[in-house]
Amino acid sequence: MKPCNQCGKCCLRYGDGGLSAAADEIAWWRTFRPDIARYVMGGEIWMDPESGERLSQCPFLEREAPHADKKSRAVRYTCSIYHDRPDDCRHYPVVIEEMLRDECEMLELRDLDAPVKAQQRLDLLMADSRPPLS
Repeated sequence: MKPCNQCGKCCLRYGDGGLSAAADEIAWWRTFRPDIARYVMGGEIWMDPESGERLSQCPFLEREAPHADKKSRAVRYTCSIYHDRPDDCRHYPVVIEEMLRDECEMLELRDLDAPVKAQQRLDLLMADSRPPLS
């Protein structure tokens, strides 16, 4: 499994209604990050604060300008609220099947040939991002 290359596929796929935030996350944003909370309406995230309509993508996903000194001209994305992002984002990806469905660029051929081992590697990689198993 390769490190995340910031292709943005996960954010683009789920940023228009495929994510949720827990009540405690929303309450925290209201107190400490009103800039994030303004995109929450009725417990739903990534809503347009003016129209009340769901946004077509996460308002905090930013496309990086291509770097002239890099070989790859691939589009890359960053998250402007990375440290305060919703748990749905923090915990992604959960399973190899999800990564495959989402065309995640972290997957390698060897991961597809040995999905159980790949899942074990993913679980180790994501151990700091996920809640402990009870």
